[in-house]
Amino acid sequence: MLTTPIKLASLLVLVNGSLLFLAGICALGTAANAQGPAAPAVVVDYTKQGKQVSTFWAHFGYDEPNYTYMKDGKKLLSELAALSPAPVYVRCHNLLTTGDGEAAMKWGSTNAYTEDANGNPVYDWHIVDSIFDTYVSRGMKPLAEIGFMPEALSVHPQPYRHHWKPGVKYDSIYTGWAWPPVSYDKWGRLVEEWVRHCVKKYGEKEVNTWLWEVWNEPNISYWKGKREEYFKLYDYAAAGVKRALPTAKVGGPATTGPSWDVAGMWLKTFLEHCKAGNVPLDFISYHAKGAPRVVDGHVRMNMRPQMKDVGNGFAIVKASAYADLPIYITECDPEGCAACGMTTNPENAYRNGTMYSSYTASSFKKVLDSADKYGVNLAGATSWSFEFENQKWFDGFRDLATNGVDKPVLNVFRMYGMMKGNRIGVDSANVLAAGDGHSMTVMLWNYIDDDLPGPALERVVRLLNVPAKKVRVERFMIDDEHSNSYEVWKKMGSPQSVSDEQYKVLEKAGQLQMPGDVETVTVKSGGVSLPVALPAHGVMMVRVRW
Repeated sequence: MLTTPIKLASLLVLVNGSLLFLAGICALGTAANAQGPAAPAVVVDYTKQGKQVSTFWAHFGYDEPNYTYMKDGKKLLSELAALSPAPVYVRCHNLLTTGDGEAAMKWGSTNAYTEDANGNPVYDWHIVDSIFDTYVSRGMKPLAEIGFMPEALSVHPQPYRHHWKPGVKYDSIYTGWAWPPVSYDKWGRLVEEWVRHCVKKYGEKEVNTWLWEVWNEPNISYWKGKREEYFKLYDYAAAGVKRALPTAKVGGPATTGPSWDVAGMWLKTFLEHCKAGNVPLDFISYHAKGAPRVVDGHVRMNMRPQMKDVGNGFAIVKASAYADLPIYITECDPEGCAACGMTTNPENAYRNGTMYSSYTASSFKKVLDSADKYGVNLAGATSWSFEFENQKWFDGFRDLATNGVDKPVLNVFRMYGMMKGNRIGVDSANVLAAGDGHSMTVMLWNYIDDDLPGPALERVVRLLNVPAKKVRVERFMIDDEHSNSYEVWKKMGSPQSVSDEQYKVLEKAGQLQMPGDVETVTVKSGGVSLPVALPAHGVMMVRVRW
């Protein structure tokens, strides 16, 4: 029981309307003398531990590979590497695209492959090396996407370089890099030489921890060939990977959601093709996206298409000859275009604030639950969100940071990174819990489909069978007052020119924050009761250690 309604109102005044501070002020034991109805309980039993906590969420991706080694790109990658207890996997497009390495939206290049006057291959790895160097030096792992088609290999090379920007027709991005090769033999040798070079540079042991994924979304215009031509592209690429390093892990087909084509035929047929031809396949990948829209002047999220794609993909894999292979959802997001800002796409206005945070917490839990339901091997779910170098502050892109300042959504991943040990089953759709030898962690969120103010979510977290006499309790919060650089920036007047002092304030506001101090609580009869309250779109992590 939290308190009476009158008492609740007075506490909110004391803390400037922050429900989180109410949670910090409330007594951490049971409130036997409180009046009014008891808040619903979230029961977390330390003895009910199940599977090991998965770091499936520690996967990130982006279109623009040349942002990787730029100032804010390196800063963000360092933060991503630091927040995860396991190596973070990074996937990006355009690793084989021809060009001078100039960074631009939905574009990038490495010039890895050209040809001399006689049509002989010329390999140049210095740009792609600088990308992988940035990952490996931070303990991160490439989820190396094998694409796109070098200009010298494309059957339809011109036009090749596109100059897309928000507001330009999206289909204009599909240029010469999206076509099949003039020679599949040369394509296969290119892949072989790339993997062989990586083994020589980074070592066999390191490269064996990487993933090699063939192409991206070949069932739409990212691939201008036929389905059978993609299968051939995959066959030659997979063979090239295995010639260079037989123990390397290669997979695909990285299609869009299985609901995008009739009964997931692309994914089904690909798996049948690999089985029939004994083609190397070490993991399976596909994508899943939501579909927000503007309703009555506000954004309404729509998680159903994303979860439908997730589940359909799991079902297809489970029914195939590859039921036990690792599955990577190599793009798993609220919608489809990270570089489409809210100016041109008003449905993307959710991205700066806590709606993105709570959606991420909720959707990833649903992905995990769906994997349990189908009994599949979920290995990774990639958030296709990184950063856009030298853009306006909070310009509505789907990114984790803006101008080097973390957005609220990044703090959800910091919370995930705090979860250790084994998962603990909880009978609640908006809770994820775990425990190890010396701690319990409980993540809660108040996700609401509509990006509008809504009711607070009040709960009492009841920890049972805690093996200690006293525990230290920490609460971390993402809401309008905590772990939220966007709200701080708006209070500054939404400046596009930020002073050094303002930058320091914003940088601090972008970190995961506690609304109160660490508290020491006595365990009574093996139990601890922790009243909590989350505002609409808020996310909280409760960590109890002994």
